[in-house]
Amino acid sequence: MLRSVLQWLWFSLPLSLILSLVSGTSTSRCFTQPGDPHFPTAAELASFNATINGRLMNVVPSEKFCQSLGGCSDAQWSDGNFRNDIIGAMLQYNWEQDYTSTPPSLCLRNGTTCGQGNVPILGVNATTVEHIQASVRFAKNHNLKIAIKASGHDFLGRSTAKNSFLIWTRHLLNVTFHDSFTVGGVDQGSVVTAGSGVGLRTLYVLTKEQGKIYVGGTAVSVVASGGYVQGGGHSALSPTFGLAADNALQFEIVVANGTLLTVNSVCNSDLFWALRGGGAGSWGVIVSTTFRTFPTFNAVHHSAVIVVNNTDQVSQLATLHAKHIFDWDTLQPGQYFTWTATPPTFTWTIDTFFPKITISAATAALTPFLNGITSLGFNATLSSELLPINDLLGAATTDPGGLQVVIGSRLFPSSTYINHATHIGQVTKQLFDEGVTVILGGLVAGGQVSRNAHIDSAVNPKWRTAKTHIIIAQLWNESATPGEVETIREAMTNKKVPLLAALAGPDSGAYSNEADVREPNFQTTFFGPNYGRLSRIKKVYDPDAMFIVPAGVGSENFNADTLCKD
Repeated sequence: MLRSVLQWLWFSLPLSLILSLVSGTSTSRCFTQPGDPHFPTAAELASFNATINGRLMNVVPSEKFCQSLGGCSDAQWSDGNFRNDIIGAMLQYNWEQDYTSTPPSLCLRNGTTCGQGNVPILGVNATTVEHIQASVRFAKNHNLKIAIKASGHDFLGRSTAKNSFLIWTRHLLNVTFHDSFTVGGVDQGSVVTAGSGVGLRTLYVLTKEQGKIYVGGTAVSVVASGGYVQGGGHSALSPTFGLAADNALQFEIVVANGTLLTVNSVCNSDLFWALRGGGAGSWGVIVSTTFRTFPTFNAVHHSAVIVVNNTDQVSQLATLHAKHIFDWDTLQPGQYFTWTATPPTFTWTIDTFFPKITISAATAALTPFLNGITSLGFNATLSSELLPINDLLGAATTDPGGLQVVIGSRLFPSSTYINHATHIGQVTKQLFDEGVTVILGGLVAGGQVSRNAHIDSAVNPKWRTAKTHIIIAQLWNESATPGEVETIREAMTNKKVPLLAALAGPDSGAYSNEADVREPNFQTTFFGPNYGRLSRIKKVYDPDAMFIVPAGVGSENFNADTLCKD
């Protein structure tokens, strides 16, 4: 097996890359790469593989994996669950591509060539703590660039990296429940401890069986104990219970020296602070997280779908929504409102989740807003259902994947809605006029998120004053050239995101898990005043900067692909 891995490494990499590496382009300022004199030998790889029960794997882009099957159907290609089980696949596969090297290294669907791109070259299918510890120590001893991936649901591309060594936690699937969980002698109540491969939907099913609910999102391929909680973790339940990070009580994590640490408010409390909001992939390999749980309950899911003909009408409705955003505060619902360009029309879908009330009460709460839609001359297709909240938030069975997309975002404070409701409508129109494909809004702040401002964690303080989280997305297809892709990305960073930032107000913030990876001042935008403390903590637990991801803590000291220090 090792021989095939090594053969694959040398015979699939471009000759020009191998020659440049052998000639010594890598220095002590760079992670070791294939062809470097200190890259692990066949004997060293074989010895390492024996210590991890043969879990070492060669890693390939998703299209190359499909080619090994004789091709993937459209249904397979776009199925997030299918992609989740491919070690080298990202949910959205533009992150597998290296558009900026010379020449670019691409592996596009149905393409004529298949380069390795930004996909790791070797990986470990880690199923035990010992596998992770051995992998981290091996990478440290050989100065290998580490990438950490659970599912590849990552809109900033941090779960993959060029010429890297991947630790894949997909199969860390242990889940345990406790009615009483004590930290430092204080009973924290009922909890669930989830391994870092457990998806949100799976956890909804298991918590329902226990009569419990936890704070999670709606995406099937997201894992609770990965980048989700490290970024903060928003939910339709956040107005009721706060962010996922607010409800994280303990972590088990393998840090840069290969040690397994228990991290909570008493043990390694500085790292506990950082792991709750300090960014994905920067601190080590999470083995599990213990989350607070709550008694489950029924909730109302109300859906409204409106189709309009032009961006002026989009502006009207976005303004109306902004003026009604506070109508439901006393009920603390979560809401997702998504505009999609569906040429020649635009479709607006609004999904509202009301906890612990009846359908009639939810309808009454929405009536002024819905009447406003009617008064503007639009028709809405409405539906409602009353179900256990676990079933509602875990309703999706897969996530759409295999697309090419970049996003940008901002947290909109309550003051923006109070003072600039009409401007929200105008900017929504302008963004679609500029070619944005999708605008996603989340009423996932306020309420308990704001009341949790007293919690001492690395969560960006902008969350505590936010009302909504707004994302803009731009998609493209396989026919786009690397130059066209770069134009799309530049427009997102330099033209479209600034429109959101101006509307959100001075020193606006963004959710680090759903944002533009090229944010020019990510330190402030993603982490606010916490960045200095995060940097100091990183030097304690990762002094050699082994865990570096784009737009993550310490990445400002590295080049764009995080392989070499600047």
